[in-house]
Amino acid sequence: MKFPKKTRRYCPYCKKHTEQKIGIVSPIIKRGALKYGSMQRAKLRGKARGYGNWGRYSKPAISKWKRKTKSTKKVVLIYTCQECKKSALAKYGRRSSRGQLKEEK
Repeated sequence: MKFPKKTRRYCPYCKKHTEQKIGIVSPIIKRGALKYGSMQRAKLRGKARGYGNWGRYSKPAISKWKRKTKSTKKVVLIYTCQECKKSALAKYGRRSSRGQLKEEK
């Protein structure tokens, strides 16, 4: 999906409609490596120690063709006001195979 580079919309800071620049923000946030339940902590613990079934560590990794893949990703737009230079995220994410800004002629 292509978005225009600039648009007129309401600025909550200026409290009026202004010209705003559109940017694309990646919504992906990676978890910390040492969070509870992370693979790195499990490896530091020695995976599942002791006797018996090793649970999820005993099974082989899932092959690539078995994994589900997303056909679309969520594109989050950020609007920057040209008057007050403040930014605001869109209240909703757009589903699109790829988001890009239109080339101006």
